[in-house]
Amino acid sequence: MNNIDMAENNIKQAKIRLRYAERALEEGEYPYVIRQSQESVELALKGILRLVGIEPPKWHDVGPILREHSDRFPEWFREDIDEIAGISRELRREREPSMYGDEETMTPPYKLYSKRDADKALANARKVLELCEKLFKEWYQKKFITN
Repeated sequence: MNNIDMAENNIKQAKIRLRYAERALEEGEYPYVIRQSQESVELALKGILRLVGIEPPKWHDVGPILREHSDRFPEWFREDIDEIAGISRELRREREPSMYGDEETMTPPYKLYSKRDADKALANARKVLELCEKLFKEWYQKKFITN
């Protein structure tokens, strides 16, 4: 498996996580929406990093890596990198609490998140995934047109 295969698989997995998040929203499982939205964003961003030849780090928030290597992306994508990095950072902060709750206050996940929180996380994940899919398709088309 090469970087392109890995990138494509990351995008596919991001889409699957987004579908799970959408279903969780329908069922009122708001913490799971947060968790799956975070995973979707992480996978999508790691996919596009691989696409441009950067091996993603083993941590969950890759926003700083996107900023550091913004010159590798087309202008239209660079215009959204600050927002994308912010979304990645916000969702990363909620990764553990959405699964384990707040262990200091013994507050379970279902008491931490509302429908509004879930709607926001899902909307942000959709936006990131759409941008990453657009980038992947654009890159893929250029690769086969020029080769």
